Amino acid sequence: MTAFAVPSSSPARSEAGEYRPGVCNIGPAEISRRRRTGHTGVIATVVLLAVLIAVHAPAITRLLLFLPAAGAAAGYLQAWLRFCAGFGWLGVLNFDEVGTTERVGSSEDRARDRAMAFRIGLASAAIGVAVAIAAFVLPA
Repeated sequence: MTAFAVPSSSPARSEAGEYRPGVCNIGPAEISRRRRTGHTGVIATVVLLAVLIAVHAPAITRLLLFLPAAGAAAGYLQAWLRFCAGFGWLGVLNFDEVGTTERVGSSEDRARDRAMAFRIGLASAAIGVAVAIAAFVLPA
């Protein structure tokens, strides 16, 4: 079991669009949006690396890959976990169309959501750092 407490078979993730504190706070439309963010972040990471190598930029500049790589990781993690970190911090949820939110009622539920949002942020940052370091040491 990971720090996210979501088994690989994913029964904790709601298929029916049901809010579960610290586990699931977004529905299909928001999940698709997070997945697209992940795709965009990967493309930006690869393009930035290619440009930095093509212009023979100093290796230290490859550490800039942290930003798009962390963004990609955040998007994919949120889609996979069916949990929006931003919504978790704000104490809201959305199982309708993109752009609508509903307030989480319980302070205990909001605390669980904030804890999950923090874990997603840490994991995204760790992935961004790993990608940036790998690019930095890349012999190019």
